[in-house]
Amino acid sequence: MNFHAIRAIYRTEMARMMRTVVQSIVAPVLSTSLYFVVFGSAIGSRITEIDGVGYGAFIVPGLIMLAIMTESISNSSFAIYFPKFTGTIFELLSAPVSFVEVVIGYVGAAASKSVVIGMIILATAGLFVDLHIAHPLVMLLFLVLISVSFSLFGFILGVWADGWEKLTIVPVLVIMPLTFLGGTFYSISMLPPVWQTISLFNPVVYLVSGFRWAFFENSDVAVAVSFAMVMAFLLVCLFVVYWIFKTGYKIRC
Repeated sequence: MNFHAIRAIYRTEMARMMRTVVQSIVAPVLSTSLYFVVFGSAIGSRITEIDGVGYGAFIVPGLIMLAIMTESISNSSFAIYFPKFTGTIFELLSAPVSFVEVVIGYVGAAASKSVVIGMIILATAGLFVDLHIAHPLVMLLFLVLISVSFSLFGFILGVWADGWEKLTIVPVLVIMPLTFLGGTFYSISMLPPVWQTISLFNPVVYLVSGFRWAFFENSDVAVAVSFAMVMAFLLVCLFVVYWIFKTGYKIRC
């Protein structure tokens, strides 16, 4: 394992975050805070509690999920697409660096950024509502696993994209709607039975539900099922990344 290569890629990506603090950290934290203020004030005044939890606190896990999923995809997809766009990826592929080290460097940096953003949003939410985390270790486990999973997904997206517009198609047209319909601002138990069943086909429901359980010990689906879904998504992404480097899909031609 070439740890020097991993450290070089990781430090380069983290340095890029520090050069663009406003875009990388301030913007997602500010936008999430606006979601919190608007939805917490407008809807929270009419819905005081959900499953015994104040509405303002109830939406915090969902908003953190929304932020880390979009940021994980954005950071990792741009990180691998930009070398493709400039042609410098061929220098990386010709270097004595394995695909495992490349993935660890890029995905590790993207996931680290998302975890940092998630923790900042969590601290910011604590300024607005009285927030208690029932299982902090489980919360941190879900935060890290989901950040890594969606960073891998973003890496795949960056390899697949052959234009800048394609980098935004999936986050805007797929991830964002699924997140809003995945129980971010409500419990699916509030929906009619038919829509509850339909919601269970939305994978984001399991991510938000498991993460929310770590805070309040209540969820729409069993926490074990949520954890299994996260691990399944992680393994699928790992397999796809392995296949990309094995076949050279869109990186060697």
